[in-house]
Amino acid sequence: MPALAPEKKLFATLSALLMALALGACTSHTVKTTAFDPLDVAKEEVPEEYLLDVGIVQFDAGLEDVELDEDTLVFPELRKAESRFIAVTLTEALQRSSGWGAVRVVPNAGTAVDVVVDGRILKSDGETLTVEVSVRDSRGGLWFTREYTEVASRYAYDPKHPTEGDAFQGLYNRIANDLLRHRRSLSKQQIANLRTISEIRFARDFVPDAFDRHLVRDGAGMYHLKSLPAESDPTLGRIRRIRERDYLFIDTLQDHYGTFVKSMEMPYKQWRALSYDEVVEMRELRRKARNNTIMGAAAIIGGIAAAGSGSGAARQAGNVAVAGGGYMVKAGFDRRAEAKMHIEALQELGDSMEAEVEPRIVELEDRTITLSGSVETQYRQWRDILQEMYEAETGGMQ
Repeated sequence: MPALAPEKKLFATLSALLMALALGACTSHTVKTTAFDPLDVAKEEVPEEYLLDVGIVQFDAGLEDVELDEDTLVFPELRKAESRFIAVTLTEALQRSSGWGAVRVVPNAGTAVDVVVDGRILKSDGETLTVEVSVRDSRGGLWFTREYTEVASRYAYDPKHPTEGDAFQGLYNRIANDLLRHRRSLSKQQIANLRTISEIRFARDFVPDAFDRHLVRDGAGMYHLKSLPAESDPTLGRIRRIRERDYLFIDTLQDHYGTFVKSMEMPYKQWRALSYDEVVEMRELRRKARNNTIMGAAAIIGGIAAAGSGSGAARQAGNVAVAGGGYMVKAGFDRRAEAKMHIEALQELGDSMEAEVEPRIVELEDRTITLSGSVETQYRQWRDILQEMYEAETGGMQ
């Protein structure tokens, strides 16, 4: 077979390169199935004294580690709303698993509860949700710290293909399953100890002199039972009544969180649907822009080489290649500009959500409390009120 002329060999190489890039441009990364990990529902009947209560702290919005620029697709006000939405949705998943006592969203990780779930949003753009979750018990023991990621199906927001649960339901189910799996590894005695430690830690906040002696904390920060208060202890009885009032207040917060999530559910779902389309389209535009730029640059380089090869035909082909390559590079920049327009559209969508996620006002028996992004502050005030109630009931005596 006769050897190819240098210019033909060059064009053959460029053709192969362009074909490979074109094939790469056809790759799709979208998820096309609506299936997600199922929820593990406890089938065994657990006696009430062995049920652990769970407190899920409102998720950290994850804004500290994010550079807020046009490439991150992070909108602070929307993230703050999502931090509540995710906590409530996870609470609902745990409740459906039927393996726990009371499962509540709590104001902070310091709330005396058997199991505390802390989380942080790492990524949330309508297409992908990534969170980091840490779980600890009342002893201070770490159950696990794990990162969870779920990519929404392209049908998740399609009304023609209704799906059960949230677009990222599989993520919530996996977290709930991991929690239930760990709880099943605990003995009844370990569970009973956790419940007792939770109660004594709550009591220590109000009457440290009376309850400090029942707990010891080791060098690793773990709590251990040293002794048990007598069931007939009147101080313990008063503390239990105070704790019931605290539960009532936290239950009131659940009404607030539930109302908050219901009010944002529809606009938030619509935002995620639009965001999903924008993210997918933007990724495709960026990929095509990159490919166009690379192919255009390759054509220009090849054209220059051919133009300098000496033959008239090669020079003419090289000039055509240079012109065509320049066009492709320009097309790449044009696509980048179009991608920037989609980013700006996402920003507008995020800004429009701010009006939809305003906090609500909770009416209590003797006062009105506004939960406007400072639930933790309101809860601290409530604990101060409980302290006053306890001191008024005992006359300042233990």
